[in-house]
Amino acid sequence: MLRQSDRAGLRTWIELDRRALARNLRQFRRILPPGCRIMAVCKSNAYGHGLYDLAPRLEELGVDWFGVDSVVEAVTLREKGIRRPLLVLGYTLPSRFEDAGRHDFSLTISSLANLRALARHGGRSRIKVHLKLDTGMHRQGLLRPEWPAALDLLKKAGARTGLEGLYTHFAAAKDPNRGKFTRRQIREFDEAAAFFRAGGLMPLLHAGATAGALNYPEARYDLVRIGIGLMGLWPSPETRLAWEKELRLRPALTWRSLISETKKLSAGEAIGYNLTDRLGRDSTVGVCPIGYWHGFPRSLGRVAEVLVRGRRAKILGAVSMDMIVIDLTGIPGARAGDVVTLIGRDGAEEISACEVARKAGVSHYELLTRLNPLIQKFHLG
Repeated sequence: MLRQSDRAGLRTWIELDRRALARNLRQFRRILPPGCRIMAVCKSNAYGHGLYDLAPRLEELGVDWFGVDSVVEAVTLREKGIRRPLLVLGYTLPSRFEDAGRHDFSLTISSLANLRALARHGGRSRIKVHLKLDTGMHRQGLLRPEWPAALDLLKKAGARTGLEGLYTHFAAAKDPNRGKFTRRQIREFDEAAAFFRAGGLMPLLHAGATAGALNYPEARYDLVRIGIGLMGLWPSPETRLAWEKELRLRPALTWRSLISETKKLSAGEAIGYNLTDRLGRDSTVGVCPIGYWHGFPRSLGRVAEVLVRGRRAKILGAVSMDMIVIDLTGIPGARAGDVVTLIGRDGAEEISACEVARKAGVSHYELLTRLNPLIQKFHLG
């Protein structure tokens, strides 16, 4: 836990465990075949963990690639000194193509329209491309009938545009009950790889994100895209059940706040906006200065818990914009200034991001990416 002197003046903060990141990366290296590279997927502010602070640490640990969502993120990482290969996974406006050549990162092209725009691009720099194929997700990507036109455009573009990679994304790799569909996607991707290679192009192949890389060894190819797994979280309960004995992941993120004040209230008193909770006993309550503006979902009111002095304290009433009220009745000695753990461990107790997300009715991906990026982060270990 962060020392009080290091967090002086802060009402809430996030702690990031460097040793957990290193451990998680080692765990994935151990199960991957020799030569299979790891792309650290750091989109959406590195799943709420802080892209620009986290990327240098991941580069030190030896990740092979970085995956980000936008040109803005890629350019900023280059300006901050990140030298590893970088792929923009999201859509890029044609007006930003030249940034990729100037700053030496790769672009995803997922439509014939954008590929034609790239072929017409008159910039001086060579632009590296990863062509994304739609094998069943039906989001980004070229469909099978578009492969010949894409191959023709890439050949005509010549040296100005290089096909560095070919990839797809699985729609249901987290769910073992959808294995038939995922394997159909893998077969179509294999056919696409053979098609482009027969046309004289030899791109890197990648398909598996965390769930796909774990659950479908045949889809590891040249590169795997690991995001949530590097942060120490499982993509789904089913994946955890299948792998937790072999793969020991450790969450890297802990979110804490503090008690700003306490008060004693009588049974029958109401708590919060619209009197959403009413006390069934004489109680001690505490106020914690975080709310839904910070990324703590409003739906957690009356259902979620936090940790104080290693014990669970229930949230009373609705989550406000900047505050929550917690029940301290069963926690002897709790007082203003005590640390409150919203996500993470305190003593023998732990509240995981998955638990909080489940109680909020959202995925843990959504919960983490909605953490307010203004919350100060500390790297420990």
